[in-house]
Amino acid sequence: MENTKTDTQLNFLALKARHRDLRQDFDTEFSIRLHRALSWLERAEKEPEDHDAGFIFYWISFNANYSIEQSSDNHLTEGQQFRNFFSLIIGLDSNNKIYEMVWQRFTQEIRSILNNEFIYASFWHVEEQTDKDSWRQGFEQSKVVVNKALATKNSVVILQVLFSRLYTLRNQMVHGNATWNGKVNRQQVTDGFKLISNLQPLFLSIMMDNPNSDWGDLAYPIIDTA
Repeated sequence: MENTKTDTQLNFLALKARHRDLRQDFDTEFSIRLHRALSWLERAEKEPEDHDAGFIFYWISFNANYSIEQSSDNHLTEGQQFRNFFSLIIGLDSNNKIYEMVWQRFTQEIRSILNNEFIYASFWHVEEQTDKDSWRQGFEQSKVVVNKALATKNSVVILQVLFSRLYTLRNQMVHGNATWNGKVNRQQVTDGFKLISNLQPLFLSIMMDNPNSDWGDLAYPIIDTA
């Protein structure tokens, strides 16, 4: 399998070196958030040929970006957290690197994922519905939303829909509902790996450039028990 990593400025070693250089000026919780994400990025980069394992480790690293402490009366869904994170990170992307990846480098992979019904969550809820094809209405409507976003090059919407599909893939894999190195889901795993392995280091780079932005309260903060 091919190694899709090409930008040596956006790998673990380069990003970790930047973190060491800059962390004295970072808020403690922000530095911990980056430290956690970088630790899983390091692990993910050890799996360039195992796309199943790599995808899972990259996802854990990505999860560290946006995970926040939530109260019982103000609980955000995963989709809402995605939207908030993508709105913030794209707004901070002054060099339009995310835009370049979405609209120039990985258009084929993104279209493949967005058109794949097997990682559209509602596809798997048909057993709860009288009309077994009722998922199609939502799937087709999502295509309308995506096409509008494509027409206006709305990166926030594209990433939100894209990662909602990848979240379904993540659930299938983490909960043991997919076979390791299985043939039936190989395309979505390969496409997902290509995307997240390139986007996640970029997300971390942009975060380091903007330490004073509101990244939210750290989930599971370190507790001093001494």
